[in-house]
Amino acid sequence: MLDLAGELHRWIAEGRAFAVATVVAVGGSAPRGPGAALAVDSEGTVIGSVSGGCVEGAVYDLCVQALQDGETVVERFGYSDDDAFAVGLTCGGTIDIMVTPVGADAPARPVLRSALSAAARDEPAALARVVRGPAELLGTALLVRPGEAGAGPSRAGSGAGSYEGGLGGHAELDRTAAGEARALLDAGRTGTVELSADGSRCPGGVTLLVESRVPPPRMIVFGAIDFAAALVRVGKFLGYHVTVCDARPVFATRTRFPDADVVVVDWPHRYLRGTATDARTVLCVLTHDAKFDVPLLEAALRMPAAFVGALGSRRTHADRERRLREAGLSDGELARLRSPIGLDLGARTPEETALSIAAEIVATRRGGTGTPLTGSGGPIHHSHAPRRTRAAALSGHPAVGAR
Repeated sequence: MLDLAGELHRWIAEGRAFAVATVVAVGGSAPRGPGAALAVDSEGTVIGSVSGGCVEGAVYDLCVQALQDGETVVERFGYSDDDAFAVGLTCGGTIDIMVTPVGADAPARPVLRSALSAAARDEPAALARVVRGPAELLGTALLVRPGEAGAGPSRAGSGAGSYEGGLGGHAELDRTAAGEARALLDAGRTGTVELSADGSRCPGGVTLLVESRVPPPRMIVFGAIDFAAALVRVGKFLGYHVTVCDARPVFATRTRFPDADVVVVDWPHRYLRGTATDARTVLCVLTHDAKFDVPLLEAALRMPAAFVGALGSRRTHADRERRLREAGLSDGELARLRSPIGLDLGARTPEETALSIAAEIVATRRGGTGTPLTGSGGPIHHSHAPRRTRAAALSGHPAVGAR
């Protein structure tokens, strides 16, 4: 439900009653993963989605019912061979959805309010809710913030993290759940955790859905060119916090890049060495000039990042690689470089090129192959961790022409 934080936080602030349906588990091919949510308020207003349309009508009815009777329920929707277009997933998968009423007197409302407030402000937090177990625990919630284990419900540890709320008054369960939620938060992951009734981590007791919300990942675009302006727009669409950096003040301006979160005038390698990156950061080098991109890539390929790509023709790439080897980069470090950047879409315009770059970024992060789904025979929705795939090989194709 944290993906709807902005709107739901406003609903709570306005005193609205609503019910929220959250995907808590998926099986087979399913359009959306755990944490995806749909909410309905007492006036019938709907926001969000749990299935891309397959079961939205039935989930809406469940939300309305939950608002009326105040009961939290978990329902499974799956494929029916007898009637594929009845309520269910025509894609062949199954999804389990928990529907929770959040009325004015709902016990979990205070902790949900805190969780939505933190998420709306892009503060890191994890919301753990019981999605399977004793009926009296279903839907109970606990909010965890970064740091080590807190001292108890609603108590913030100075520099040591905190948790708020609780799972039915079971102190040991709360402490164990907080620790598991914090581990997922540290990894920036949303997922389920099974705990025994006494709080130890083993199957058979209760199942928690832990939704992690961390600040958006960074995309840093180096080179204030027309291709960069298009890439900034796509980066924002994909949910990145986008920075544009160029050493030339006449080009690196807010007027030229109104969609960027930050525009920096500085030498790219100097800026990169002085800013923070992590395993989710995307670095796109569009400077296309050796005096900028060689020292920049020398730094980038030795820093944590999810993706490092550079614009250029094959000739430019060969010269760049030679210079980087001379600068002392190893084969392993050079293997991280996606150059020429982008998948082979036959892109020509700045917008098409930005799309090809974004496609490679998504394929790299999600473990996709970059091949057409038509006739592929493989899974459409990947559930495994990103790996080196054909997308890496395709990065050698001239997605932007001979530039």
